Amino acid sequence: MKNDNRIFGLHPVLEAIEAGKTIDKLIVQKGLQGEVATQLIKKARNLGIQIQYVPVQKLNRLTGKNHQGVFAFLSPIDFHRIDDVLPTIYEKGETPFFLILDRLSDVRNFGAIARTAECCGVHAIIVPERGAAAMNEDAVKTSAGALFKIPVCREKSLKEVINFLQLSGVSVVCATEKTENTIYETDLVKPLAIVMGNEGDGVSDEIIKKADVLAKLPLKGEIGSLNVSVACGAFLYEAIRQRDFS
Repeated sequence: MKNDNRIFGLHPVLEAIEAGKTIDKLIVQKGLQGEVATQLIKKARNLGIQIQYVPVQKLNRLTGKNHQGVFAFLSPIDFHRIDDVLPTIYEKGETPFFLILDRLSDVRNFGAIARTAECCGVHAIIVPERGAAAMNEDAVKTSAGALFKIPVCREKSLKEVINFLQLSGVSVVCATEKTENTIYETDLVKPLAIVMGNEGDGVSDEIIKKADVLAKLPLKGEIGSLNVSVACGAFLYEAIRQRDFS
């Protein structure tokens, strides 16, 4: 059974997965057994779909109908792979411009960032499979539809993505306060991926260690930090300034 972006029941969910529908999250009853359930879970795992195991009571709260132990949220957007996106950019003779969001969790921040990224000509937004903001209707609405226009790459490992980008000639610039270098002293003209971090603790240390360059925004007030959406906008528009007006 399907209702807008929700689908439940063993066969409907399995059919959606086999049809290539983008599943944002799959909720499965703890201890669920049976041939179809086993097949469904195996296919979901192979595709990297996030699975959450819950008591039957939670599923009953999601729907009063016969859910058969499974409930899925369909993503309103389709996801891409960075190793498919990058070659097409080089083939067009364009300079790659990516945005990596490390564990960004707020849906509205994500939507606002996607809107700014699309306006700035970012080729794709890259997020991790786990720990990222939900790609739901709220995100699409906050993005003013930008999420239908800019590719979103949901990848298993940001570290592997960074390795791939670096080997492909893309410089990875990490936004962090753990540096004295500002964005105004940083080359943002070359093939580029900007990394922005989680709202609470910023970019993870393991990602910082892999970056080619660390850069920060100068802060003159007493608060000492910016909303990640605002900071991201400043980074992206400095890249535009350097690329278009330097």
